[in-house]
Amino acid sequence: MKKIIALFITMVPVLVLAEPLHEFAVTNVTVIPMDEDRVLPAQTVIIRDGVIAEVGPANRVQVPRGMQTVDGRGRYLMPGLAEMHAHVPPQTNQQQWTEDTLFLYVANGITFARSMLGAPHHIELRASAERGDMVSPRLYLSGPSFNGNSVASAAEGRRMVAEQKAAGYDFLKIHPGLDIERFDAIVAAAREHGLTFGGHVSNQVGVMRTLRAGQATIDHLDEYITAMLAEGAEEAGRSSMFFGWNLVDGVDESQIGTLARRTREAGTWNVPTESLIQHVLSARWSPAELAARDEMRYVPRVLVGQWVASKEAVMANPQYDAALVERFIEVRGKLIKALHDAGAGLLLGSDAPQIFNVPGFAIHHELRMLVEAGLTPFDALATGNRDVARFLGEEAVFGTVGVGMRADLILLVRNPLIDVANVQHRAGVIVNGRWISEEQIQEGLAAIAA
Repeated sequence: MKKIIALFITMVPVLVLAEPLHEFAVTNVTVIPMDEDRVLPAQTVIIRDGVIAEVGPANRVQVPRGMQTVDGRGRYLMPGLAEMHAHVPPQTNQQQWTEDTLFLYVANGITFARSMLGAPHHIELRASAERGDMVSPRLYLSGPSFNGNSVASAAEGRRMVAEQKAAGYDFLKIHPGLDIERFDAIVAAAREHGLTFGGHVSNQVGVMRTLRAGQATIDHLDEYITAMLAEGAEEAGRSSMFFGWNLVDGVDESQIGTLARRTREAGTWNVPTESLIQHVLSARWSPAELAARDEMRYVPRVLVGQWVASKEAVMANPQYDAALVERFIEVRGKLIKALHDAGAGLLLGSDAPQIFNVPGFAIHHELRMLVEAGLTPFDALATGNRDVARFLGEEAVFGTVGVGMRADLILLVRNPLIDVANVQHRAGVIVNGRWISEEQIQEGLAAIAA
């Protein structure tokens, strides 16, 4: 099946865009700075060399003679979003699918992507994106994952950490299957080499030990359900299925607040990937309904077919219980809200491309689900820009709109602080200081859909 996908992808037409603007001004625009829940009307923003050179009231900021302008009248300019659980295709023989994936992120306002399953050629891909050789978000890279199969021993784990540091990866990706000895060895080596680590929680390790170890992120809210089981609930003879949905009837919800507080105290952030969870499990949408979504045009048909088969298999399992799944989603929503209220950081991520999560498009489902969990539109949007900068310790570099910040921005035709769905209504995207109009985005999407 992988060979079929590779052959299909080589047939996709090469994506060509008109040369984007590199030095320009966005005039008379309402700025959403994202430093707090507010708007700044009638602003002009001047962009040079990939950074915001000037921003202020339109009647005071002088646009240099001859500089090209983008009319922002009636529009909203906000920081670009991050996909904090992205998957850049790891295969070296899928260059076109890789470029298409990166374009799909940008087309949806994603200007920063944290790649959660690395490969050696991603290092050059990151450099190529920084140079502007392709339309791509800025890339923050993990290496190949640390898991029960890839790490044969504690010594092997330490060696892998050293190798990934030398290779130039930004952080380490943790997958399930690690026992305590191997996990602890990886943690010690990561500290020695100055690398952070994030991802899954191995069942043998558990959430509390993971928090004590200082894991930077827990993705998918992994193992939180197990950590909330009432005393004796795990003795029911059931093994955990897909992040513990089948164990939710044994959860003691009174522990949610304690877990949220412990998470905040540990300094660990969470990337819920709620859209993945719901698309895989929930009976609200049939496999056929999800496959019929317009955004599925932008991924290979054979891949959509695999996603349909995966969800059908989940729902056909004799143990599948649609009501229990909805209870699971409800508890996860309460946990998301509790983490936010406790000050335990949340980061925007959808795990795309993944089952029915199309790169870029999935982030809009994720934003909606964060709001459904109880976050305000501002708070949900902040998980994808301001809070990402806080997580990385780069508040002075990106995440808000201000002088000296990276020019990674989205120009919208509707106010996303009123409704996060308005992020889908773009006039254009600015990535790495380059203006890409909605017309150019649509041309690129049409090429991929072909």
